[in-house]
Amino acid sequence: MNNSLKEIAAAINNSSRVLLCGHVVPDGDCLGSVAALGLVLEGMGKKVVMASPDQLPENLLFLPGADRFYTGGNGAGLDFDTFIVLDCSVSDRLGTFKKYLDRQLVVINIDHHINSSDFAHYNYLDPGAAATGEIITDLIGVMGARIDREVATCLYTAIVTDTGSFQYENTSPETLRKAAMLMETGISASRINVLLYEEKPLQNIKVLGAVLDRMRTSACGKVAWSVVEKAMLDSFSAGVEHTDGLINFLRTLKGVEVAILIREMDAGKFKVGFRSKGEVDVHRLASRFGGGGHMRASGCVLSGKLDQITEMVVGEAVKEVSPNGSGG
Repeated sequence: MNNSLKEIAAAINNSSRVLLCGHVVPDGDCLGSVAALGLVLEGMGKKVVMASPDQLPENLLFLPGADRFYTGGNGAGLDFDTFIVLDCSVSDRLGTFKKYLDRQLVVINIDHHINSSDFAHYNYLDPGAAATGEIITDLIGVMGARIDREVATCLYTAIVTDTGSFQYENTSPETLRKAAMLMETGISASRINVLLYEEKPLQNIKVLGAVLDRMRTSACGKVAWSVVEKAMLDSFSAGVEHTDGLINFLRTLKGVEVAILIREMDAGKFKVGFRSKGEVDVHRLASRFGGGGHMRASGCVLSGKLDQITEMVVGEAVKEVSPNGSGG
């Protein structure tokens, strides 16, 4: 069942001790949404714990409230009455925080992914929203709360990252109106852009070079892919957080319709990212492997040997862009 924002707001207003959490390998939309709603709820006098299953990426540590996130499944021991899940399409993406679904808590789920599941008591799922941050912006308005500069910084970050700085097709007139409203609080969009994209640690640049060096393209020139192995990351003293956004460089290659980045998470376990700039629905492509996401951006997790996984996912992508495929 999909609830209204008024019903979501009422459920939140009835809460006192709230745990807020997003998905594993958190991104700007995930963390920005959690931080924004967390700050608003604290302003309403509620006890709040903001959490993440994984460590926060270095380029998002500027977010107000980022230094107070609990990670790795630790909820600070607070006796919660409400668990709010943001930007998390399926409960498995909560990582170690999934255990809180089994406790006697009111669970609220707010998300914008196509394949979102209604695993909570209250669900607000809007795949038409460009980012979960868009939904949280509306929710704060329904709750009658104020968006100050700190909250606006979090929400703007959520929206700008999930729209590719307003370059992706999910950017709507409403998206831009919300961004303008957030800027009117006095935040510096240019400064946020610098912090997000122009203050990269050296590891990012080294990993990017290796990813581009390993890039391959299909015979038709419409599919580009690369791989990131743990040994490569270790050689640069880098982590998986230093691979964020690299797939977009593959996507920019002239003629490419589908970009694929395969990242080794653990021995024999790989996260596969898909990006599209043509007519190919990569959500459908990822769903063939048990994943999902959006029409132009999706992913899945696969176990096995790297060469076999690469051959399999690239083969399916090539079918999609071929003249006889749905994307050709």
